[in-house]
Amino acid sequence: MKINSVSVKIKLYLLILSFITYSCNQKTITADYLGIELSNNSAPISIKLELNKKQEAAAKKGQLALVDLSTKKTIPIQMEGINNKSGTIGVIIHPKQETKPTRFKLVKDLSSESEVKAYLDSSTGQVIIEEAGNKVLQYNYQTVYEKDVIRNGNGNNKKIDYSSKVGGIYYEEYLKSHPEYPKDTAVTSAIYAIPRSDYIHPLYGLNGEMLTNDWPDTGHPHHRGIFWAWPEVQYGSKRGDIYALQTIFARPTGNLKLVSGPVFAEINAENLWMWEDEKPIVREHAIIRVYRASSDDRIIDLTINLQALEDSVTIATRFTNTYGGLNIRMQTPESQDISYFTDEKNSEPLRAWSDFNGIFKGNSSTSGLMVLQHKGNPEYPGVWRDYPNLAWVQPTFPTPDTRFQLSTNQALTLRFRLIIHSGGKPNVDVSKKYWDAYNSSSTPLQYLE
Repeated sequence: MKINSVSVKIKLYLLILSFITYSCNQKTITADYLGIELSNNSAPISIKLELNKKQEAAAKKGQLALVDLSTKKTIPIQMEGINNKSGTIGVIIHPKQETKPTRFKLVKDLSSESEVKAYLDSSTGQVIIEEAGNKVLQYNYQTVYEKDVIRNGNGNNKKIDYSSKVGGIYYEEYLKSHPEYPKDTAVTSAIYAIPRSDYIHPLYGLNGEMLTNDWPDTGHPHHRGIFWAWPEVQYGSKRGDIYALQTIFARPTGNLKLVSGPVFAEINAENLWMWEDEKPIVREHAIIRVYRASSDDRIIDLTINLQALEDSVTIATRFTNTYGGLNIRMQTPESQDISYFTDEKNSEPLRAWSDFNGIFKGNSSTSGLMVLQHKGNPEYPGVWRDYPNLAWVQPTFPTPDTRFQLSTNQALTLRFRLIIHSGGKPNVDVSKKYWDAYNSSSTPLQYLE
């Protein structure tokens, strides 16, 4: 009996020692914030980790978290790759608090944190991102026809009147591409009411209000929420307009990757730009990462990657000096306010952001959408264009009076951060911190391997 008792005590001792050893392996992690003060802003931060085998197994199950050693609060963490060639990178949302947390402890966490989920809607084939059962956005990967458009409280059956005549630059461009038509040809907006895909709509605010507009009935039916497209796509000696859905179209390949987790959900979608809907001339990857919301904002990172499949493909804004690039068509809210800011040339840092806010249907208070340009974008910063009558503000690309040639060897990558926020335009100091957080080296960026 004594032997058995000693044996039990030894086993118990070893069990306790094993637990202590495992706990001690939870190394203190020091976060490098590079002197950026973020205490009043939520922001995604990347932290490089070294995991032991038990932590690695827990990470694969989404069962790791960080404890802030100053406040003892648990912070969800999501891995971007576990012990791959770049090591293990964990992503957290910087907590809003007076003291800046710099030291964390990695712990096993079995609590049921709500996920940010990305999934295919089986009835439509479109991709939905939601948090806590509430939709954040829809990415339209499959073709959207007029009958399918999601409208703001009007159902899907509202017919658009396309009888209005098109004038100005639309009229001129259409006649250019149809030289057989006489100059007095009557052109209506029906020519732009083309089924489309590869765009974000609806995008919702923090209170469920619809922020973006699709198939608007104001003579611009090709406008489609948040979309990346250029009015002038030159292929050899020919010109198409992927912006206004003429001659060239983005079509899904089916190569679609979805990620869900406690910190972010991500869509990685491949499309081909099809000339005359027959010949692929550009391969596109759109990466949309949606982070969990804080009490008064939500961050969405958008990466657009374009690689030519044929020589002599260039992109440009309309007439090379107006609109094109990342296009944003919003609902028209009450008390609409549009602003944008770019630091003086040669400033260090040189920041660039815009804000669109107002009182949107479905919300009794003001909310809005900020757009931050990433300093790593080619030809940064892009010139801002706003069209208040169209509820529109955008960062354009490329530089005015130029055309950008897409390479068959090296992809063009454009990055932007969208911030859905409550309240009106954030003050300048807050806006600067948002931009600084996005452009710090610890910011997660979606690079294609």
